[in-house]
Amino acid sequence: MHAMLPLLDQLAFPAIRRGQLEALQINLTYRCNQRCLHCHVNAGPTRTEAMTDESLALLHQVIDAHPVHTLDLTGGAPEMHPRFREIVSHARREGLRVIDRCNLTILSEPGYEDLAQFLADQGVEISASLPCYSRDNVDKQRGDGVFDASIKGLQQLNALGYGQPGSGLILNLVYNPQGPSLPPPQAALEADYKRHLVEDFGIVFNHLLTITNQPIARFGSTLVSKGQFDGYMQLLRDSYRPENLEPLMCRSLVSVDWQGYLYDCDFNQMLDLPLQLPEVIGRDRPHLRDLLSATLAGNPIVTRDHCYACTAGQGSSCGGSLTS
Repeated sequence: MHAMLPLLDQLAFPAIRRGQLEALQINLTYRCNQRCLHCHVNAGPTRTEAMTDESLALLHQVIDAHPVHTLDLTGGAPEMHPRFREIVSHARREGLRVIDRCNLTILSEPGYEDLAQFLADQGVEISASLPCYSRDNVDKQRGDGVFDASIKGLQQLNALGYGQPGSGLILNLVYNPQGPSLPPPQAALEADYKRHLVEDFGIVFNHLLTITNQPIARFGSTLVSKGQFDGYMQLLRDSYRPENLEPLMCRSLVSVDWQGYLYDCDFNQMLDLPLQLPEVIGRDRPHLRDLLSATLAGNPIVTRDHCYACTAGQGSSCGGSLTS
């Protein structure tokens, strides 16, 4: 695995600052039942990192104390954290919107057979990874058999009401490009997905979210090994659009790692670039406990060259494209 951070300090990304905190994105665990090529977390079955009980107790305090309206649970496979259901239930009791970033195959793993029913009962919004509606493309990126297991998971969710009109159960799919290219226009690709999935498998969903691959971790290292890193970075820089700065997710979201440390986004977390907080200058890095009293609005956001991935073309965030 190549060290990526030294390669991401060549360009000058525009300065941006935080707005009001609206969402917490919690990386509950790096453990996952898959090992995908594009994964910026380097997640996999052998990873053991998981949020501690101490950090979970602080998380509950922050939820109670802050006017955040969204709890975004990610990983790894967040459902593999032993206290996942407790976290979801607490947040829903507090009236928060909860997003589960689900890889779909977890729904058929032994011990998780009732997971889909739990998510439906709690009204959890699901953002499910499905990088293509083609078996060959999905299995190439995510492993043999993943496509069939994903389709089975989607059909299970549909049967519970997910993606169905009027159900209130939101099912969004997430697309990542196969290689060093930008995602196609989100609306057109969504129409293709909906047509193919309903015709071939009877599957319905709400929206498709297109996300640009970040030149970090496993994907970035692969680019370096293939001699494609510089070309991909040039593509991101050449495709930069300043109108994508205002809606960037890092302006209203804080990423929290399994130890409770804070970052401007999940990508900075993987690069070990902590959030800047004037209240904790002189300490190693800000922690969940600091959110109980800190003010974030107006603080500078830590940027490096990988930030061009979120501002290239139609823009990119964990909620899909930023502009049409």
